[in-house]
Amino acid sequence: MAGLSIGILNLIELFVSTATHLLFAFYILSSAMASDLFQVLTDCLRPNVVDLGTGGKEEESKEKVLVLEGSPPPIVLVHGIFGFGKGRLGGLSYFAGAEKKDDRVLVPDLGSLTSIYDRARELFYYLKGGQVDYGEEHSLQFGHLQFGKIYEQGHYPSWDEHHPVHFVGHSAGVQVARVLQQMLADKVPPLLHSISLTSSSSPPTCAVNQQAFTGHDTSEDWVLSITSLSGALNGTTRSYYDGMQPENGRLLKPICLLQVCRLGVIVYDWLDAAWLKNYYNFGFDHFRMGWRWTGISGLVDLLSNNTGPFASEDWIVPDLTIQGSIKLNSGLRTFPNTFYFSYATKRTKRVFGHTMPSSIWGIHPLLFIPVLQMCQWRFPHGVPPPHKDYRDEDWQDNDGALNTISMTHPRLPVEHPSFFVVDDSKCHPLQPGIWYYKIIEADHIFFIVNRERAGVQFDLLYDGIFQRCRKHIFRSGTPILPNDTAISDPHYSQTTEVGDQGTDKRSDQMPSPQIPA
Repeated sequence: MAGLSIGILNLIELFVSTATHLLFAFYILSSAMASDLFQVLTDCLRPNVVDLGTGGKEEESKEKVLVLEGSPPPIVLVHGIFGFGKGRLGGLSYFAGAEKKDDRVLVPDLGSLTSIYDRARELFYYLKGGQVDYGEEHSLQFGHLQFGKIYEQGHYPSWDEHHPVHFVGHSAGVQVARVLQQMLADKVPPLLHSISLTSSSSPPTCAVNQQAFTGHDTSEDWVLSITSLSGALNGTTRSYYDGMQPENGRLLKPICLLQVCRLGVIVYDWLDAAWLKNYYNFGFDHFRMGWRWTGISGLVDLLSNNTGPFASEDWIVPDLTIQGSIKLNSGLRTFPNTFYFSYATKRTKRVFGHTMPSSIWGIHPLLFIPVLQMCQWRFPHGVPPPHKDYRDEDWQDNDGALNTISMTHPRLPVEHPSFFVVDDSKCHPLQPGIWYYKIIEADHIFFIVNRERAGVQFDLLYDGIFQRCRKHIFRSGTPILPNDTAISDPHYSQTTEVGDQGTDKRSDQMPSPQIPA
């Protein structure tokens, strides 16, 4: 009887969660369409003015596609899961218009559900130009085409170590930037790198003449800085609530929210409606899931999970489990010539020894139940924890999508150098090779999509990010250490050193920018 009651409660929870997500998706889609419809009606009422204006806008947009050599390094905003770039969803902006704060900002449109690896490959060709190459062995292993979209003209064709870029990644977007930087550094061909990202071994050592991207001699210095905004640096327990099996972090539970998502995505891609996919695309075109390629029998195979990205596990959610992040991070380094900054968000507080939501009205309706659930997270009994020093209480603070401990800096499987920031003015000049991080009160979507929600905090955050990129991040021959001493993190002092719980291992001085062993 107890088991039946729990099953009914789980089904009710699934129904409520599915309905909430569908309503939010409908709200986003309808808002974008309403905005576009209003623009069309306005254009119809002013045809002459619009014709002249449109021509000017087209020329202006063409100019902005290229960031000319000699200009300041562009700031590249990388969206997270279910996100979209410039040109999707009409005039809607994933970053709520933050890209308008600087003349040299790019907002690439990457696969919203494709794997971290695939998105990193797409990001390179978006900037440099050419046809996306996912790698021969990787493509054979996961059952999709080797080549994807063609960028006739890169958005930053002069990109190299002398003309680097700043990456700002929201949620899973920061891992895309980190994986791309590792590819640039390793000079590993795609087939070898696909292996290194799915094993716990160190990145392979390759011959000097091997190239990660054919025709390009790359290095880690192509990236000047990486800023993480609510970044999924160490995975999230939300993935288990939504349907990933905690035993392995790769497979889906039979009945869960992600199964509903899987079925919806398959039908959406199988219908292959060009006008709809131009409006929003999950990014699985290289799997050829459309009816023209698969037919009815192919649809049955996709729905039965015999083929496609969900069957091969080449999609983004397995990369966002704690186990998946550990595998991914095992091949990623923090580089001594790159600057790193992270904004970790939380909407929880401790009350009488228990973690609970810090506010009712301040949390987005989509995320209130997830915040409450993640506060109460316990790894299932009898299931091996994702790493040897795992503790449930360390992962209870969250923002409704990610655990706060996961967002500060790379911690698993090896902790990278970090510095907890209380006052921005006291950590200048910045030192490369260290993850500076702040913890701010906000939910996971506070600083995206809807600018009005964040109010003045929106401007403070993005102005701070852009000013740091323009005024405080530059390369010099000898890095200068800040005069200020390191400040221990009162929230996570017990987890700052993986492998030694309960002790804050950071010294009173700024740690040296050594790459962790």
